[in-house]
Amino acid sequence: MARPKPAVGVKVKTVAENRRARFEYYIEDVVEAGIMLTGTEVKSLRKGQASIAESFAEVRDGQMWLINATIQEFSHGNIFNHEPKRQRKLLLHARQIEKMHTAVSRQGMTLVPLVIYFNDRGRAKIEIALGKGKQLHDKRETSKERDWQRDKARLMRDKG
Repeated sequence: MARPKPAVGVKVKTVAENRRARFEYYIEDVVEAGIMLTGTEVKSLRKGQASIAESFAEVRDGQMWLINATIQEFSHGNIFNHEPKRQRKLLLHARQIEKMHTAVSRQGMTLVPLVIYFNDRGRAKIEIALGKGKQLHDKRETSKERDWQRDKARLMRDKG
């Protein structure tokens, strides 16, 4: 009897989230990627010591790299502790990398990391999105819409 397949994209534990990304960019396409990590990086991620707020992804030589992401040093690490802001290789299929690379080079889009999490098998994953930057007036409109939705929910709850 075959082992049942786990559900795809199930997030068990969210480690770091780039909440500002959806405000700064129009999100077009989201892809789940693996991350090449060392042992102490995994331990730090399990403790929740990571930040992807200022990070981005880049395609170089047919490989995708996560740049400027911070994973704090492990507190009980020894001389083999990792460097906090090192560049990390992202694991994607070649077709996915090529698709993202053409979108970035031709359409002027950006590769933005949205969230780092552990899936149900205990593997560290990252969601990378193709984003197109918003103008200032678009950001204002997003804020207005968010405020109106909040006020509308408040009114409905009070009138109930």
